[in-house]
Amino acid sequence: MAKKILVIVLCGILVISSFVGCGNTKNTSDESTVQSSTQSSAAAASETKAVAPVELSFLENSANGGQEETLKTMIADFNTKNPNIKIKYEIVAYKDYYTKLNTLLSAGKAAPDIFEVGYENFGQYAAKGMIKDLTALAASDKNINTKNMKKLAYDAFKYDGKQYGMCTDYTGVVMFYNKDLFDSKSVAYPTASWTWKDELEAAQKLTDTAKGIWGTVAPLQTYEFYKTIAQNGGSFWSADGKNVTINNKESVEALQWMLDKSNKYKVQPSFTSDIYTQPDADVKAFIDGKIAMFRTGNWQFGNFEKNVKFKWDIALEPGNTSKGHHFFANGLVVSKDAKNGDAAWVFLKYMSTDVFATNQRIEKGWNVPVLNNEEIMSVYYKKTPPESKKVVTDILDSLVLPPLGAVPDKWSEVSKIVGDELDKAKFGKATAQEALDAAKIKLEELIK
Repeated sequence: MAKKILVIVLCGILVISSFVGCGNTKNTSDESTVQSSTQSSAAAASETKAVAPVELSFLENSANGGQEETLKTMIADFNTKNPNIKIKYEIVAYKDYYTKLNTLLSAGKAAPDIFEVGYENFGQYAAKGMIKDLTALAASDKNINTKNMKKLAYDAFKYDGKQYGMCTDYTGVVMFYNKDLFDSKSVAYPTASWTWKDELEAAQKLTDTAKGIWGTVAPLQTYEFYKTIAQNGGSFWSADGKNVTINNKESVEALQWMLDKSNKYKVQPSFTSDIYTQPDADVKAFIDGKIAMFRTGNWQFGNFEKNVKFKWDIALEPGNTSKGHHFFANGLVVSKDAKNGDAAWVFLKYMSTDVFATNQRIEKGWNVPVLNNEEIMSVYYKKTPPESKKVVTDILDSLVLPPLGAVPDKWSEVSKIVGDELDKAKFGKATAQEALDAAKIKLEELIK
């Protein structure tokens, strides 16, 4: 879609029309100077002189599943640099996170002072007045240089022109592939020019059902669907975000492609198989050498580096009429009733821009930092596997934001409506067209 739509989003308007391409994210010399860790420490120390001793509660989910020690190390460093601010944190698995968070926020006094939120869910908390407006704190902070951050990341946590949070990192989905399986069948590795047709042809050569090896595996749920239809020029919403277009020709074709890989071409497991029905079974199958091409996120780098015994790498996902890749931005926000906003701001800024914290994210293979600094990112690229790590930043040229459309505060409802209809198609209870026609009707009811 048109780049100018994305620019509108990045300037802080959270209502986005649908799937968009990314603008130029190239660093410039005046935007790539980052404070040294010594300068960061000095700045933090000077800030905490004005902060009375305080303990802040912090709820988050992204460290769950392998990065718990990384977060612990980062918080210990923060406490050393800011002795007047103690962080009491709790890590909750993603599948339970928003249920627990919403329960705590509803309870009022039990709400965490600081909590993690994904871009796709951020709008509902800002729209409902559940988090603090940090605009004045950000504007008065002489120790922060927002040019040190990717503008896309900093502006992602603006709502109605006001700053409500700090982006800490981003993640994206790419195509992982088993080089040993490709080599065994003399199949050429995926390239940036690949289309769905190229993927299918390779998958047909690589699938070996007798050995339980599948050519390709991708989820079929709301998140995967909105990204996949973008690869075919489809969208949930019209360009102005006001009308539902989820059942248009491009979207139906994309859903049919997702279904056909399992049902028609047999290069992907059945949707009733363990790979699709058991938690993390797809990840385990890739580790076990049973999947040739696998769509998942760069958050798996550390896991695969530790556990995969074969040669593997990553590539941009194939598209049909265009490229499209997930962009998941994580940020920290402050509860509206938190009494220590100044201290909370110091922590938000540390988690986003401190050099030690940034290096921890890189060294431990956690996620991609938001600092706009080529020197730091060069360290990230050099930490292998995968060899083609720069692909993670290449996705910014074809990123797809969650399609919030006319209801930026109702993503959970949108996601459920679409997910329920996709399940009907996935399990043979509706055709692709029928499922998306039904989704359109329900989305139209939602935006009335």
